[in-house]
Amino acid sequence: MAADRRVLAIQDTTEISFGRNRRQPAELGPGTDDHSPALFAHPVLAVDRDDAAVLGPVYGEIWTRETTKVAADRAARERGEKESRRWLTAMQATHARLDRARQVIMVADREADIYTPFAECPTGMDLVVRAHHDRKLANGQKLSDAAASWTDLGYAEVHVAPRGPGDKGRWARVAVRAGTVDLARPATSPEAQAAHVRLTMVEVREPDPPKGKKALHWRLLTTLPAGDLEQAREVACIYRQRWRIEQLFRSMKRDGLGLEDSQLVRKDHLVKITAIALIAASRTMQLVDARDGSSRPASDVLDADLLPIAEAIGRRLEGRTARQQNPHPKHSLAWLAWIIARLGGWHGYYKPPGPKTMRDGWDVFAAKLQGYAEALDDLK
Repeated sequence: MAADRRVLAIQDTTEISFGRNRRQPAELGPGTDDHSPALFAHPVLAVDRDDAAVLGPVYGEIWTRETTKVAADRAARERGEKESRRWLTAMQATHARLDRARQVIMVADREADIYTPFAECPTGMDLVVRAHHDRKLANGQKLSDAAASWTDLGYAEVHVAPRGPGDKGRWARVAVRAGTVDLARPATSPEAQAAHVRLTMVEVREPDPPKGKKALHWRLLTTLPAGDLEQAREVACIYRQRWRIEQLFRSMKRDGLGLEDSQLVRKDHLVKITAIALIAASRTMQLVDARDGSSRPASDVLDADLLPIAEAIGRRLEGRTARQQNPHPKHSLAWLAWIIARLGGWHGYYKPPGPKTMRDGWDVFAAKLQGYAEALDDLK
């Protein structure tokens, strides 16, 4: 599905806590609160840059921690023993798996602001990472010093994602500036790495935030060019797509699959169900995205051989009114999303179907497919 596409490979880490489980999974390590047993998952979600469509997970790592306490000799530990190595490992695996893509841009938040991924980024892969550290540059300056001397390229409107329950997000008018920086190798990095790495930095800042709102301020480190306002805005727009992986995590948990409410207690079972949840939540996102129309094929989420069965199921779901008819082109992803939503209890009226409706609908759909397969076996 990634062939000849511009693909955003968005990576991040989420904690899956099972503290609410009545039977505590004894084999799991602690979560960040050092009490509740938890798993940690680090997926890479592929998103089409041109239409923001979710293509699916391309890599994932799932693990547990022995302790949440940071070792005093962390800097002296071997690279393979550090959790931070996952950022580079994910980049390398993604680069290999998306080798047919026209362009691959790795997108990550501040936790990925580590020198090693910058220094060892696979050839042909681009990066957009939000800076966390006010890093030292090769000329002795800091990142903040360099940005302060640049002239604004212009202004842009940026959507700020919701920050919690009840927050619908907002639009912010931001000033945009950009320039080239040479990151100096930290003292803790291996000497085998380059002494400095040249990157572009795009700074996006909100000079006049609304009363009571925190001002938007991003420093984005990237391998992409940003010589003018249009290019700098493109970098900011790419970074904005990072919220898609937050949607993935919500679809795995409270807004969809309810993974953290699982009654499983064995570690190997929980690891497997977490891997399955990553795939299922990605599929749910694809269906929700397509609910209002999509030119993408239904085969993005369903084997083409099963489309005739979906047709038969869909015909039985259509009603007499126009709003109870499937309005989308046959075998499109939107057409399939309408069928799944109807199976999930949506009647075609009121608000559009969300992740939970799509999840419930897919469960019913999968059961019908299983019944069809068993009926075929009986006829053989």
